[in-house]
Amino acid sequence: MSLPIFRKFAARLPWLFGALLCAGVACAQSSGVTSRADPGPPDASGVRPVDMNWPTRPLRLVVGFGGGSSPDFVARVLAAPMAKALGQPVIVENHPGASGNIAADVVAKSTDRHTVGILINGNMTIAKILNPATSYDPQKDLVPLSIICTAPLVLATTPEVWKADPRGFVEAARTAGAKWSYGTPGIGTIGHLGMELLKARTGIGAVHVPYQGNPQVITGLIGAQLQLALLPPGLAQEQVKAGKLRAIGVTSARRSALVPDYPTLQEAGLKDFELEIWTAAAAPASLPAPMVQRLTQVLSEVIRLPEVRQKLFQHGYEAAGISEEALLRRVRSDTAALTEIIASQGIKLE
Repeated sequence: MSLPIFRKFAARLPWLFGALLCAGVACAQSSGVTSRADPGPPDASGVRPVDMNWPTRPLRLVVGFGGGSSPDFVARVLAAPMAKALGQPVIVENHPGASGNIAADVVAKSTDRHTVGILINGNMTIAKILNPATSYDPQKDLVPLSIICTAPLVLATTPEVWKADPRGFVEAARTAGAKWSYGTPGIGTIGHLGMELLKARTGIGAVHVPYQGNPQVITGLIGAQLQLALLPPGLAQEQVKAGKLRAIGVTSARRSALVPDYPTLQEAGLKDFELEIWTAAAAPASLPAPMVQRLTQVLSEVIRLPEVRQKLFQHGYEAAGISEEALLRRVRSDTAALTEIIASQGIKLE
């Protein structure tokens, strides 16, 4: 090729490449193909077409307590079947501290669309009411997905102060007034707020003694430093079977399959008293509705699995799988009841 002809050909190269590029784009458009680099405009819920394949990377389950805790156990029971259902790895992350509120704050502020919290009652109800300095608002910053599992609390005492029946015991507790005391894992825990609710409903005057955890509360009961406590059934049942504690009743509306021989406190004459420990899944309020619906559906399916239900039961929980609407109602009712107690008793985190 002569030099003049080569120069003429080189001068036409930019035009040739441009024409080929335009032809390629036109072909893609006519065949309905959209470039991966452009996911398209978002719809009214903020979801882009590429998000319909969500999740697109590993999902993280954020837990507010350390390894070996009940919420951590629940998260790890869910992780493998959730990963199978979603087609992506599910990784448990522990962010302990502030009774689980640190983890709840991580979830509330997450914008990666791949973060879910495994949270307890207080994180989703009265966290900000109990401590106004809490950096997230459960009512505004979290969207409930599903209650995973529940358990009642067991009102327990020692054989030395047990009376012939629950009604007789409650009357003895009223008479004792401030001479009796009750233990909890700390101020603002469900055991603390539940007992204050019980006191308000019955006229019992027992004094609160906070401990580091429920094992220390049990030691205080057995050693006669305490006369009352609301305990998880898994911890109470072992001591009751050994004859070291007596169970007055459970705080659920119906007898629990976890401890079927224990009456409810309503059976014992305490009307309209219902309180449970529950562990739930929540997402950031910013998560688009289609992703919330997908998570809710997957959680419902996973919680119904026999092996999941069995593992939770062996750990002292009944699998629930309650929908996001039912969880929202539970959050609102628990928030109202516990807020009333916090206000009337002047309870504050120290």
